[in-house]
Amino acid sequence: MRSTISGYTRLPKIHKFSVAGIAATGAAVVAVAVAPHAFAADTASASSVKPVAWSAEAFGETQQDALEQQSAAAVTAAKADAGAVVVKAKAEKERAEKQAANRSTERKALEAKPAPAKPAAPAKPAAPAKKAYADNLDGWIQESLDILRAKGIPASYDGIKRNIMRESTGNPRAINDWDVNAVNGVPSKGLLQIIDPTFKAYHVEGTSWDIYDPVANITASCNYAADKYGSMDNVNSAY
Repeated sequence: MRSTISGYTRLPKIHKFSVAGIAATGAAVVAVAVAPHAFAADTASASSVKPVAWSAEAFGETQQDALEQQSAAAVTAAKADAGAVVVKAKAEKERAEKQAANRSTERKALEAKPAPAKPAAPAKPAAPAKKAYADNLDGWIQESLDILRAKGIPASYDGIKRNIMRESTGNPRAINDWDVNAVNGVPSKGLLQIIDPTFKAYHVEGTSWDIYDPVANITASCNYAADKYGSMDNVNSAY
């Protein structure tokens, strides 16, 4: 196709090559006219040169195909690189998610793990059962003896009972209202006929403060006898 600009006709690329060829041919004719011998020699040499097998248009199309092939190869390589990046990113994301899931599972397992049980406190030894005593003369003497032994006060069952039977015949409420102590206003009282001032002075800790209490009366009387006579066993009369 031709196009006209400002009164001139623009030739397409193939026509430009044709014009150039015509010009070159004219120049060759002139050269032959000037130097016929040289032309003859050049003609002989030219006859041995293999003619070019492509035209200018074919050369342009070949170059265009090569460029298109290179461009297509570059696009394919870029797409391959982009795909590799996407695949790598996806793999990294999946690995990170897997690691996070593993950490979450481990944390939950630790949280669910029961705390080690605290060792049970050693059981306190049971308090020894309180010894039971009969509520009679024998039981009162036995209980008094256990208290006296714990306090380190000497006495024996026989010595205590012998003096009780002489003093009160075993009556814990016995009271003497006729002897000198009674005359002085401090009558003897209880199983071993002890007066109030002496009972208070020799009272044994852990027993009742009631002078008529059988156990309290016996222990206080034995404590007094041990101080004055060495033991209730050494008392054989009023003391």
